[in-house]
Amino acid sequence: MKFIINKFQIVNVLAKVQGLTGRRSNLAITENILIRAVNDGIHLTATDLETGFEGFYPASIEKEGAVAVSAKKLFEILREFPSEDILIHEVENKWIEIGNEKVQYHIVGMNPDDFPETPHIIDVDFFSIEASILEKMIERSIIISAAGDEKRAHINGVFVERTHQDVNRLRFVSTDGSRLNAVNHFYASSEDIPAGEGVLVPKKGLNEVAKFLDIEGEVHIGIKDSNFIVKKEKETIIIRMLEGEFPKYEDILAKGNDHLIKLDKIKFGKMLKRMSILATDNYKGAVFTFDDNKLVVTATNPDYGESKEETEIEFTGNPIEAAFNPKFFMDTLSVIDEENVIINIVDGSRPCIVEGDTDKTFIGVIMPMRI
Repeated sequence: MKFIINKFQIVNVLAKVQGLTGRRSNLAITENILIRAVNDGIHLTATDLETGFEGFYPASIEKEGAVAVSAKKLFEILREFPSEDILIHEVENKWIEIGNEKVQYHIVGMNPDDFPETPHIIDVDFFSIEASILEKMIERSIIISAAGDEKRAHINGVFVERTHQDVNRLRFVSTDGSRLNAVNHFYASSEDIPAGEGVLVPKKGLNEVAKFLDIEGEVHIGIKDSNFIVKKEKETIIIRMLEGEFPKYEDILAKGNDHLIKLDKIKFGKMLKRMSILATDNYKGAVFTFDDNKLVVTATNPDYGESKEETEIEFTGNPIEAAFNPKFFMDTLSVIDEENVIINIVDGSRPCIVEGDTDKTFIGVIMPMRI
């Protein structure tokens, strides 16, 4: 195998696949990227055995072939290479020569035949979505992350469902048991998206997808044979879906009419940040008191002390006192792109719903704590 490629054709791609190749798996070869040179370009393949990436990029091919080489070292070499055009040449015994007449690297490769095969999926019923919209949906979903030792599928995954009854809608739902985010994208009534049951897609796989989404343009989504597929013009990511049930969540999104409180997002966020200064792993909560046109947030930590802050709101009726984790509110506010947010609270024992003032494509639900 021998080819010349412009570094800027693939260096950004190599940067984006480091999350896959840097993840531990049962096979050491997954730390490598597979390069296959064909008549008019190269195919790059990376996998962590759960998420696979394939891309095609133009190159000047002198000899076809395939090599598997350290993704990390190849990225570091190409990123720092002083010239744009780089020769990559397999010499002997899986050794790979990288360079030009002035700069030379010789690095060891691995047998490309040992590289895991990516699923060959045919007859996929794809549907389209703007790349920027999908990126936003992923961001709003995976902000609720799972602990490293988490085993429950519905915590590790995002529930992806498509509805056609009243409206054509793609929805991502994510939870960690203490909060829930529901993110919607609505299609026009004339647009058809394939029917199918809801599926669980690993959060870490969706995080890799987000790295490859552009500001402009469309991508295509397909769900087939336990695989979630996102396809661009020259790049494809295939994620092996999780097995398991996502809890029934629809009732938790039901809004009460008791109290709808409008808050300035930035001011509210700064207030929460101040009230989080004394928080530790053992003392994460704060008490929110809604009473007589004011909100009072009080945080207590026996190891450090206590804090208290008051802000004006429009609130009448019986006082409500509830304990919440301020960080959950801060995370939720960070993915709402509006000046004002609406908090819907019924009482101190039921979840609090947070959404934008006008944009209803996102709903955040935060469960009360026991203190």
